Amino acid sequence: MYKMTYELIKLPFETNSLEPHMDKETVEIHYGKHHQGYVDKLNKALAKYPELEEKTIEWLLKNLSKIPEDIRQHIINNAGGVYNHNFFWSILKKDISFNPKSEIGKEILKKYTTFEGFKEEFTKKATTLFGSGWAWLVLDSNKLRIVETQNQDSVISKNMIPLIAIDVWEHAYYLKYKNLRPEYIKNFFNIINWEKVDELFTTRKN
Repeated sequence: MYKMTYELIKLPFETNSLEPHMDKETVEIHYGKHHQGYVDKLNKALAKYPELEEKTIEWLLKNLSKIPEDIRQHIINNAGGVYNHNFFWSILKKDISFNPKSEIGKEILKKYTTFEGFKEEFTKKATTLFGSGWAWLVLDSNKLRIVETQNQDSVISKNMIPLIAIDVWEHAYYLKYKNLRPEYIKNFFNIINWEKVDELFTTRKN
């Protein structure tokens, strides 16, 4: 048996609390099966390198060149899967509206002119991403950018600071939205915890 170094985080909300925009069954399967699977596979990949078991997930993803080659892709896939999902759950909450007077609100309006302009660009990036992956709002060299990553690649491996992430793997939306990814993305804007995003922005921008 391998040492269980990493554990599944506790969700910061009840599994039904994002309804109707994200359904309870999807959250339970996404969190309890997919997210748990990345945790299990990460622990398994690290079992033969005990010196890495004490490293944080952030360290692993920011120091991929120091990861032994035989497990490097496993770390990209599974540490990325753990980190990306940890972050995704952390910025979800219903009924927290965009605040144009918040620090992140003012920065978004400065960059994208209007909130609708921001939504349009974020939606385009998330909709057009080919296959599975993520769309993100990040700080890159202290400037806002909307970027995409394939599969479970993580923005922190590229020295970017995440502010918002949407999972556009099919398991994130298929039970409720079937193949209608744009509808899922549209409803995602109803469950962004803008207070958390503002906290991330104000504490990390410097």
